[in-house]
Amino acid sequence: MIAVDETLLSQLRSIAERAGAVILEIYAQSEAVEVREKADSSPVTAADEAAEAVILEALAALTPEVPVVSEEAFEAGKIPVVGDLPFWLVDPLDGTKEFLSRNGEFTVNIALIAEGQPVAGVVHAPALSRTWLGATGQGREGQGLEGQALEIDGRAAPKAISVRPTPAEGATVVASRRHGSAEDLGPFLGGRAVASEVSAGSSIKFCLVACGEADLYPRFGRTMEWDTAAGQAVLMAAGGEVIELDGRPFTYGKPGFENPHFVARGWKGGA
Repeated sequence: MIAVDETLLSQLRSIAERAGAVILEIYAQSEAVEVREKADSSPVTAADEAAEAVILEALAALTPEVPVVSEEAFEAGKIPVVGDLPFWLVDPLDGTKEFLSRNGEFTVNIALIAEGQPVAGVVHAPALSRTWLGATGQGREGQGLEGQALEIDGRAAPKAISVRPTPAEGATVVASRRHGSAEDLGPFLGGRAVASEVSAGSSIKFCLVACGEADLYPRFGRTMEWDTAAGQAVLMAAGGEVIELDGRPFTYGKPGFENPHFVARGWKGGA
């Protein structure tokens, strides 16, 4: 059994921050960073690989019995069999294109999955000095903390965060900076009152909903489980949810670890 408690969240924060520090060292000289193209045409850099090495070593020491599914290792064919057991999902550098464009909107994502749901997660945006943590209490392995979501902004003390009621003037909709299209978004929103639309990179989008800076994040483009798990953990802990477009629960440990389209929102149930 893995105890999902304050100690675990603190350990995840430390691991993510250490990976983030390695990323920032390379970010400082990113104009000279070599970029390679993976099989799916997405970019990978030394920062992705260096951060992953830090995280994998730390998780192996923390929970040696728990398998880890991590983006770059997966790409290299290192794919553990997770079955029904708890496992880690890791994206060592979510938003490599944001890293390369130097806009700061990239994150380190680490999530613990139990019974198909994220029970704990950390999203760390090193260039923005913002970190979000969440423990959902879902699943037997997740017992200990329930519904605890925190944000650390710079050197400030951690503060509790939660989703907000949708404002009377309408929802703030956050969309991917580089994926999706107005052709998909418009029909999805339908007659919903929308006050504003904002763009953001990486899993920061989940966290903007979790801390009440946005209300809705629909995603129509391709994503993998390591892209979403940590952000979903934070959002669920803050009182929101992630569902498939047809309303079905959003689950993890799927064959190939590829996600369907989804919507992340600052409320549960209903339309």
